[in-house]
Amino acid sequence: MKQSLIDRLVEVLQESHLVSDDRINEVLRLQKEKGGSFGNILIEKGYITQKNLLMLVSQQLSIPPIDLSKYKVDPEVVKLIPEKTAREYKLFPIATIGNKITVAMADPTNIIAIDDIKTLTGRDVDLVLSSLADIENVITQHYKLDMDSDFNKIMSEADPDSASQVEVVEEDDNIDVGEINAASKKAPIVKLVSMILNEALANRASDIHIEPQEGSVRVRYRVDGQLREALSIPRRNQNAIIARIKIMSNLDITETRAPQDGRFRIEFRGREIDFRVSVLPITFGNKIVMRALDKSSLSMGLDKLGFLPDTHASFNRAISRPYGMILITGPTGSGKSTTLYSILNQLNTRERNIVTIEDPVEYQVPGITQIQVNADIGLTFSNGLKSILRQTPDIVMVGEIRDGETADIAIKAALTGQLVLSTLHTNDAPSALTRLVDMGIEPFLIASSVIMTAAQRLCRKICPHCKEKYDIADSALEKAGIRFSASNKKPEAFYRGKGCAKCNQSGYLGRIALLETFTVNNTIREMIVQKKSADHIKRYAVEQGMKTLRDNGMTHFLNGVTTLEEILRVTSEE
Repeated sequence: MKQSLIDRLVEVLQESHLVSDDRINEVLRLQKEKGGSFGNILIEKGYITQKNLLMLVSQQLSIPPIDLSKYKVDPEVVKLIPEKTAREYKLFPIATIGNKITVAMADPTNIIAIDDIKTLTGRDVDLVLSSLADIENVITQHYKLDMDSDFNKIMSEADPDSASQVEVVEEDDNIDVGEINAASKKAPIVKLVSMILNEALANRASDIHIEPQEGSVRVRYRVDGQLREALSIPRRNQNAIIARIKIMSNLDITETRAPQDGRFRIEFRGREIDFRVSVLPITFGNKIVMRALDKSSLSMGLDKLGFLPDTHASFNRAISRPYGMILITGPTGSGKSTTLYSILNQLNTRERNIVTIEDPVEYQVPGITQIQVNADIGLTFSNGLKSILRQTPDIVMVGEIRDGETADIAIKAALTGQLVLSTLHTNDAPSALTRLVDMGIEPFLIASSVIMTAAQRLCRKICPHCKEKYDIADSALEKAGIRFSASNKKPEAFYRGKGCAKCNQSGYLGRIALLETFTVNNTIREMIVQKKSADHIKRYAVEQGMKTLRDNGMTHFLNGVTTLEEILRVTSEE
């Protein structure tokens, strides 16, 4: 939005008392420091709803609002405005009548955009108002890359006669590196790799899997924790594609028999995306998995992760302690790193010396000293941690406690004045304590140092665009352990996703964290010293009010955030 519109909005917000002056000034300051839309920042902060903001802008400019998610778009109209123009000006064409084109815009005061559309289409422009989020969604949906047609076009450029060719299978490990290097730089291969990356990011993929098979190369995307097959590439292009990704990641293309790790960075729709690359030798070549790391997510704190109020309060109490240890547990891909970085982001001030040792460093955070583990030169978690403690840190993050030596040093650091954050692989929060005992740590040291442990999982959220009410039989609810009473009333409705274009017909869009937080008190310390089992400790904690992962998930289900099926899928019965 241009400054004139911002001024008018500020004036209306002040007159209507919808947003306080302090909050308006805060949003103006954030916009000046970080950029972005004034309206979007208001919505993200929760100071105003999207609907109310649209109504205000609509009243000020006398332009009707529209809900694009419910509007049926004519593909022929979409073709009148190129995707690049639509993204640049944040607009979307929705209809034509005679010599007029109706365009939805997030900023209807952008005269330059309106003039460009007139020139481009040769038509007069009628405006309607829509939110920036809705416009970006509908652009992604209707300008979405056609993987099959683009792939066929790229492959025909690479090899016009490919349809008539038969691939010869050769059992030969001698690879012409020069030939592969040259092939990887040819325009069709470069376009194909770029198409794979862009399509993955447009579909919110967290990982891209490139998997050589016996007769082809399979490409899959992991979206909201679930793998989806994207396309199949002829085997003859395998080496060039893998070499292209290795070159982008500064890896050795001549090395085909040993695992490799690298990273590269691209810009996607104004955001910097880091890709962490893992190469693994398999039967049919090198399998590549690329994990997408969106640097814009670093601005989030704990309050943006969707934790339940009790969970959020437990974390805030724990991280306000000047020293001690906080452990996040869970399997790979359960969001542990995101939670740790969110804690660091909340604690990252000029007065604190924060040091991390990670394998690998996933996000590079300004103001924090980060160390990459390198076993080849002897820089392990344990050796690195010893050196870190000589740097007088206030807060230390250890990417993962893998062995007794690292655990011992981390525990002693927590006892001598540092707040230590780390992760462990256990099924629930109380098991983290007995896991440390199994590593050879003295129980009295664990009892004295650990403040809190938390088990984490990620579950998919119901797609808000196709969310619908439905009924669940009481017998099914009881089987899942849900019983209602006068104090625990049955919700008015249950919800699920019907399936739509925005969620790829899955009924789910995005994920939310489920947390089981376990705070160590004096009774639990005594149990640790007495070497009580994890089950014994957990039973006591539940009696004292601890909410398990299943309990946490059921609360989200009853609140209409996710489905019963999803909670049963990601959590185990207690």
